[in-house]
Amino acid sequence: MIRCCCLWPGLTLTRKGNVSLGQFPGSWRSLGLDHRPPPRGWYSYFSSTLCSLSHFKFMASHGNEAARATFESKVPPFYYRPTFSDCQLLREQWIRAKYERQEFVHVEKQEPYSTGYREGLLWKRGRDNGQFLSRKFVLTEREGALKYFNKNDAKEPKAVMKIEHLNATFQPAKMGHPHGLQVTYLKDNSTRNIFIYHEDGKEIVDWFNALRAARFHYLQVAFPGASDADLVPKLSRNYLKEGYMEKTGPKQTEGFRKRWFTMDDRRLMYFKDPLDAFARGEVFIGSKESGYTVLEGLPLSTQGHHWPHGITIVTPDRKFLFTCETESDQREWIAAFQKVVDRPMLPQEYAVEAHFKHKP
Repeated sequence: MIRCCCLWPGLTLTRKGNVSLGQFPGSWRSLGLDHRPPPRGWYSYFSSTLCSLSHFKFMASHGNEAARATFESKVPPFYYRPTFSDCQLLREQWIRAKYERQEFVHVEKQEPYSTGYREGLLWKRGRDNGQFLSRKFVLTEREGALKYFNKNDAKEPKAVMKIEHLNATFQPAKMGHPHGLQVTYLKDNSTRNIFIYHEDGKEIVDWFNALRAARFHYLQVAFPGASDADLVPKLSRNYLKEGYMEKTGPKQTEGFRKRWFTMDDRRLMYFKDPLDAFARGEVFIGSKESGYTVLEGLPLSTQGHHWPHGITIVTPDRKFLFTCETESDQREWIAAFQKVVDRPMLPQEYAVEAHFKHKP
């Protein structure tokens, strides 16, 4: 018997090619795809739709490593390989791409995200009214940009997002949609968010990987001596931490106000609402070598906060005071801040720090 974890946790195959799913609910939940019992007809769906029986027999006779060598033989370096901490959509589409569509066996099936150009309609959240409306998006590597248009026949784009400063990360919980994608870019050196989705899971994942491909090819030109292993971690990033905290102003005499915070690398941004297009403010967090420190608690004279668990960030210019509702939130935020502070700054990050210091 062979346990085929590379395909589906809990799946067991015999040398004769027979399929056994063992204790079924455990196998289903081990995927993290659902906390409910497996749906009716899952056995037949799994064997006939997700992968054919010939794939099972191949793995039963050749083993997991041989299966990976076959079904992952031509994965592009930019294609996102999900882990169990990623959202359901990414994990499901990775399995479908490998075994159902065999995209990494037949290179021509990679065209939707590898040609350097992509055009289509996506649902985009309006900045002011919060409504999702269909908008035309165009990704062009030649121009190094992602653009969107308010009307399909519009000649000029509503916004142009340079690939150089673009990031994309799936946010199903925050957006309330399983296919929700948050795209961020810099506009006048401040972060701008747009929130998009597509009803078809494959379509939005193809967009995500097309953006990563565009970033990959841009970085190959910008850093010609870098290896793929050096560039791939820079293609997209998930946020270090997000959630609500309270904050006060620079004089530390104003009352504390509840805000949504996002820790994106060295930028700590805060918003009135998690789906705001623009941050109300941004804080640069450098390294301990440059005079940045994270402290548990607040100065003794601090007043006006509603939540009891304080955090103080000391920078060369001032102190930033925050409070968390729970002790566990406080620990998680301190850990996220400390991770950034403990990391030495890169040369280009000193330029970003200088810009923050000279902001009006």
